[in-house]
Amino acid sequence: MTRNSFPDLFASSPCILGEGAVIERLRRNSGLELDPHLVNSAFIYAAETRIALESICREYLDIGRDFGLPLLVSTPTWRASRDRIAAAGYAGVDVNGDNARFLETLRNSYGDYASKIIICGLLSCRGDAYSPGEALDVAVAREYHAWQADQLAVSEVDVLLAATLPAISEATGLALALATTGKPYLVSFIARPAGTLLDGTPLKDAIATIDAAASPRPFAYMINCTHASFARAALLHPDNSSPLVRRRIVGLLANTAALSPEELDENASLVEEAPATFGSMVAALHDDLGLKILGGCCGTDDRHISALAAQLTREKPAMHKNRG
Repeated sequence: MTRNSFPDLFASSPCILGEGAVIERLRRNSGLELDPHLVNSAFIYAAETRIALESICREYLDIGRDFGLPLLVSTPTWRASRDRIAAAGYAGVDVNGDNARFLETLRNSYGDYASKIIICGLLSCRGDAYSPGEALDVAVAREYHAWQADQLAVSEVDVLLAATLPAISEATGLALALATTGKPYLVSFIARPAGTLLDGTPLKDAIATIDAAASPRPFAYMINCTHASFARAALLHPDNSSPLVRRRIVGLLANTAALSPEELDENASLVEEAPATFGSMVAALHDDLGLKILGGCCGTDDRHISALAAQLTREKPAMHKNRG
């Protein structure tokens, strides 16, 4: 089957649905244990964990298919850097490529809908995504992330995604590493309502810095791990945002909790938002600010993504349950 490139599908689609939480849902499954180094990247290598991972992925894929929306899914490679792979005992194993092939197999099982499924090769910062003080400087980040970027770029992924980034230095280094791969790539920040990254960099400065440093520059930017109300406030901030920011930031993968990263870190229990509330708040960013890629992050599951898809297509959430 001939597939559109990510840039072509992006240009031709009014909106693209993003998946919801994966790692967090696996963490809440008391029968599973996340790897301290790789998190869920090695789940594909054992039957029980692969089934659990596939089940969550298929929930999101089914929602996208049932509502007829293009769907963006990410490889389970959030922590699959070379040093973490070695520390977990998988040195020499193509963890990034194997996870891309895992999603490619799922995609191929969806018949005609497969042409609307976008596979992102996922990377993130080396340290704690909620701790900007741990961020690598630009040169070190470029060298550190280049290996994983190259591993993902030669796999079946359609686009590369550097996500959950708290600081401009490591985000810039990541962009430089991704720019050399020949793949289109996205850079996604955690944003505060004041229109800054967690390290205090204004969004308008972050985007200007990376666009000037990386060649080719990112295809676009996103915000993730941020509540919809925080993202709205950030994008509309009179000083730290700008019309350019609102053109270059094209999507949000939203949390269900209107809490800061510091508050989320200290909260031992899951803070959920009603799926209908989540769906309407996130979809409103498409209507009001033109965001095109919309999905979920912390606290979300299939209910939230179904409610969002219903809002984006102006259908009722119950319609998803009634389709075969």
